[in-house]
Amino acid sequence: MKIGIPKEIKNNENRVGMTPAGVSELVKHGHEVFVQHTAGEGSGFDDEQYLAVGATIVPTIEATYELADMIIQVKEPIALEYPLVKPGQLVFTYFHFACDRELTEAMINDRELTEAMIKSKGICLAYETVQLNNGALPLLTPMSEVAGRMAIVNGSYYLQKTKGGKGKLICGVPGVSPAKVLVLGGGIVGEAAARVAAGMGANVVIADVSLPRLRQLDMELPSNVSTLYSSHHNIVQQLHDVDIVVGSVLIPGDKAPRLITRDMLKLMEPGTVLVDVAIDQGGCFETSHPTTHSDPVYELDGILHYAVANIPGAVPNTSTIALTNATLRYAVALADQGWQQACRDDVALRRGVNITDGKITYEAVAKVFNLPYTPLEL
Repeated sequence: MKIGIPKEIKNNENRVGMTPAGVSELVKHGHEVFVQHTAGEGSGFDDEQYLAVGATIVPTIEATYELADMIIQVKEPIALEYPLVKPGQLVFTYFHFACDRELTEAMINDRELTEAMIKSKGICLAYETVQLNNGALPLLTPMSEVAGRMAIVNGSYYLQKTKGGKGKLICGVPGVSPAKVLVLGGGIVGEAAARVAAGMGANVVIADVSLPRLRQLDMELPSNVSTLYSSHHNIVQQLHDVDIVVGSVLIPGDKAPRLITRDMLKLMEPGTVLVDVAIDQGGCFETSHPTTHSDPVYELDGILHYAVANIPGAVPNTSTIALTNATLRYAVALADQGWQQACRDDVALRRGVNITDGKITYEAVAKVFNLPYTPLEL
């Protein structure tokens, strides 16, 4: 198979779809890999490293798409790339189609992406919906681990008065209480955020609707983390003295639930920081809209919102290596067997197919945009 690795062109996205080590493995399996010139530089991998493992360097993104049977990248195609996707071409990346942000430019763009991929008749295999039988999301997990850790790093940074926050040090000092952090969602992101916040010395509350998961977190996390059943009443009770709120609730492939509404902002003190890690799926907070690394925060009703849609892009070396570690075995299977046979053999991969041959094959995506749904088996 001919595999293309384009250079990411979203705002401040420095990750790349595959490390040289990953490319080496694909080449050993007999596949041709075409890497766009300087695609890996943002992550610390130069063209010479790709050449050394058998890749071919191509000059443009157009050439990368034209040569490839399968595209491997990090973020969803943007408008410039829509016409480059060919009928029957497999695109293996994060798509986050089901991102319901009503009446916003982001919502329009998400619908445009969905309709463009339908029109292309390409095969859209989304990292975020590749799902094991136990519910685990193996290709979302590594970026969730990075994003959860970074949520606290960035949240504590913007808690500084000079950045618009309350002027609190997350860990406090002797004689001064540490900050209070509320984490909504006890999944991979939430656990990572709670662990880092606790390690920095904060008082942490982590909320989830699963009692078995809360019991597990209670046993595994440090003593300065307390667990809370996630209900509207319980969340409201926590907002009066919270300093950082991390939104990390995920419904695979579907829009995130809105756990904090605009009316609830008035319950928080001015300078409170909301970090919406679920923004790729529409966000946990009603007042969230996507931001970028070049303009990461905005203030609304005295509350600071951080809603960067590609948080791991700020640490691209770590993120690219972690992502390749997870995606490589699936990329090899897709290249060795072709996408249809690979998906027949692996139910997790099969769940990753969101669009193929002009049809939506992932029900949650069809429901968000009120478009026809066709089961992949058909």
